[in-house]
Amino acid sequence: MKSAHSQKGMSILSWLMVLAVVAFLASAAFKVLPHYLDYMSIKKIIMSVETEKALQIRTVGDFYSHVDKGIQVNNIRSLNIRDALKIKVENNEFRAHLKYEQREPLIENIDLVVHFDKEFRVRMP
Repeated sequence: MKSAHSQKGMSILSWLMVLAVVAFLASAAFKVLPHYLDYMSIKKIIMSVETEKALQIRTVGDFYSHVDKGIQVNNIRSLNIRDALKIKVENNEFRAHLKYEQREPLIENIDLVVHFDKEFRVRMP
């Protein structure tokens, strides 16, 4: 027969360990989440070239200018867009290749790394 003492549930030490694991995962998520939000903002800025006909973007310089303005509006400071975004014009469409990685320190010499690599085909307006 089991005693009442063995049926109480988790001990304080077990709860502290669970809390430590949850805190570690939350810390990692809070460090990585802003980079994903920045990426989604940049993706939206690039795709807006095709959807907003009033922008009249016809050259690669205009495209970069539009993306630079969008990055300033969204306050994305941790990225040099000229290094991360390569734009070509082929068959009356822009080919934008966004490729970069961000590092966030986690513990001592351990970093969290997020890598983004996406190619966009955006039709000229």
